[in-house]
Amino acid sequence: MSEYNLVIGLEVHSELNTATKCFCRCKNEFGSEPNTHCCPVCTGMPGALPILNKEAVKKAITMGLAVGCKINNHSVFERKNYYYPDLPKAYQISQLEYPLCVGGHIDIVVNGQAKTIRLNRIHLEEDAGKLIHDHEGTLVDYNRGGVPLIEIVSEPDMNSAEEAVAYLEKLRSTLLYVGVSNCKMQEGNIRFDVNISVNKPGDPLGTRTEIKNLNSFRAVQRAINYEAQRQIDVLDDGGVIIQETRRWDDALGKTFSMRTKEDSQDYRYFPDPDILAIEIDEKFVEQVRLSLPKLADQRAIDYKQMGLSIQDAELLTSQRMYSDYFDEVLSCFNDPKFVCNWITSEVFKRLNVDESDVIDIPVAPNNMAKLLKMYKDGEINQAAARQVLDELWKNDSDPASIVDAKGLRQLNDVSAMEEIMKKIIEENPKAVAELKAGNSKTMAFFVGQAMKASQGKANPKIINEIVNRLIK
Repeated sequence: MSEYNLVIGLEVHSELNTATKCFCRCKNEFGSEPNTHCCPVCTGMPGALPILNKEAVKKAITMGLAVGCKINNHSVFERKNYYYPDLPKAYQISQLEYPLCVGGHIDIVVNGQAKTIRLNRIHLEEDAGKLIHDHEGTLVDYNRGGVPLIEIVSEPDMNSAEEAVAYLEKLRSTLLYVGVSNCKMQEGNIRFDVNISVNKPGDPLGTRTEIKNLNSFRAVQRAINYEAQRQIDVLDDGGVIIQETRRWDDALGKTFSMRTKEDSQDYRYFPDPDILAIEIDEKFVEQVRLSLPKLADQRAIDYKQMGLSIQDAELLTSQRMYSDYFDEVLSCFNDPKFVCNWITSEVFKRLNVDESDVIDIPVAPNNMAKLLKMYKDGEINQAAARQVLDELWKNDSDPASIVDAKGLRQLNDVSAMEEIMKKIIEENPKAVAELKAGNSKTMAFFVGQAMKASQGKANPKIINEIVNRLIK
């Protein structure tokens, strides 16, 4: 691989989470019975006329502004002509010459090195239907046909699979931050086409191949590494690379040829005669710009200014759900480091146990804040706080009520704890001698004995103070 340069460009198709489809009023909804969200427009019946979904345009512009695109004031929809069973009209309504958004960039960091990946464009188009293959043949579900999606096209600025994955992770995070797509990979909300070529330093760019419809970051990484090595092997054997579209077989870990790769002229694009060009005024663009939420990079800067580490700031901003939750808890209990530690440890641990692609923290931010304040103020100890969080996770309610119902309030009565510790010290002369000899680990023994005697309610801090006072 060291003798060759690897050049990667990505096309990301992300379905927009509008209520209805792009050019008709059919529901944009996943998981319904096949062919129940269809009409004459999205199935291409003669005489049916499309009407553009304004919300889809707004969401496309929203994403464009989030990644620094220029918004075209004049934008045109065109027909991309090709025949495939999942495309009942035999053309797809898309954009070529005058897309909604041009330019822009995504900033990534790989192995500590920052890099900017340029974008070529973001355009709005309709999705195709879905082919369902089984042992009896192939069926077509047209529910997805006509669903609005944006295609985000990068420049070929990536040079490793790691850079490609970092770019996709950042792009998906941005889509979720601005709220224009659900990005659920298992539902096909977001899909990746990878363009790959190799060349030796100083030589012109090599012939590219395209791998279609990858739907996971792991598949992207594996497919890039395999295809790059395949091309190198072909060239080293004196062969030539054919410009073609290939599919990735995840089980076999290989790419396979599907068809020769088309260029734009092969699709015979022409302006759709049924859809007027759209004129977008600057006032509308500015309204969309003002509605943008604060994005991950700016939030990370804010968190570092609060005293959080770079690692913690990146963890919290990796998903908007985490960042929003942290901010809401913080608004009720202003202790950034303490709140961050609990979210990135206890909350994240429980999310991993759930193994759900849908990130849902079932504990209301104000209840999480109440729980953390009780722990910080010494009303409950760490073990009790974790136990209460487990209960809140199952059934969100008032943390104080759970503490009282389960008798978890911490024992902070110094005189009562002193009586307990006097008895423990009297019964364990060997441990006393070890502590006097400088074995600080013995303190854990006394804390454990106090916890046992108090049924887990003793305050470890007070126990330490009492033991240090009684054993000199």
